[in-house]
Amino acid sequence: MENRLDGGRGGLDPETAIPPAAREAILDWYDARGRSLPFRGTRDPYAILVSEVMAQQTQIDRVGPKWSEFLATFPSVRALAAASLADVLRAWAGLGYNRRALNLWRATRVIVERHDGRLPDDVDALAELPGIGPYTARAVAAIAFGRAVGAIDTNVRRVVGRVAGAIGHDLQDLADAIVPANRPADWTHAVMDVGATFCRSTSPRCPECPVRTWCRHAAAPDGRPGGSGARVPGRRSGGGPFHRTSRWLRGRILERARLAEGWTAFDGSIGDHDLDAVRAALDAMAAEGLVELDSIGAGPVRARLPLS
Repeated sequence: MENRLDGGRGGLDPETAIPPAAREAILDWYDARGRSLPFRGTRDPYAILVSEVMAQQTQIDRVGPKWSEFLATFPSVRALAAASLADVLRAWAGLGYNRRALNLWRATRVIVERHDGRLPDDVDALAELPGIGPYTARAVAAIAFGRAVGAIDTNVRRVVGRVAGAIGHDLQDLADAIVPANRPADWTHAVMDVGATFCRSTSPRCPECPVRTWCRHAAAPDGRPGGSGARVPGRRSGGGPFHRTSRWLRGRILERARLAEGWTAFDGSIGDHDLDAVRAALDAMAAEGLVELDSIGAGPVRARLPLS
């Protein structure tokens, strides 16, 4: 397959940032050894949107089976928009971060109301949908619609930042400028795979990386050239046991609500979380739209998944 690389978008010369040979090496590696994932075989914009939302904060290997199951239940934008939120949240079980399901459901309703059931094909319109941030908007635009835009997550940030080094340009401008205009979908997947497979935040596999010849990070004596992106902002270290976090508690609450036919009473502690913490979590989840509450105050609180 031809690997012609166009560039120059955003006022940048991609040849001075990441040479064409480096980009060709990434694509050649991807063509030969890129990860085979179920959702990479579709160009249906809705199916791609579902996969990208699922992949947020979830290991990619867990997404494939859930993606297939979810699409079997909700095969189109209109099918998901017409479903009850309770059914959507039940179908989302096992993926965690349930606000993603809520936002995806809300996004399909906006798509039906404003776009006649078709996903918009440009970044700005996609980014206006509930829960769709800059990365997801660009990923869907590139993969589903062939837009030459660079989707940046932590994997892509490492690859682009480490290879390009300190060049004095905004990373988003650079990521947009180096997208091969004839292969934006493949490029999006390829850079992601190189980041996940070789260009890790710690213990990168530089000797095996297809782009090592051009990488400023690999060439630096200390492995940390200025502006290389060797460190990923926002990484957390330490912290208490997961079962003591509010995320764990919210997950347990939603599990109980999923299993119930109707209302579920919450009148005691859950794990290490006392009743006050449970009530606070329920109030927060109700405010977000994840559950409905039947009563609050001194008596037991009853909750259920939203029916509409």
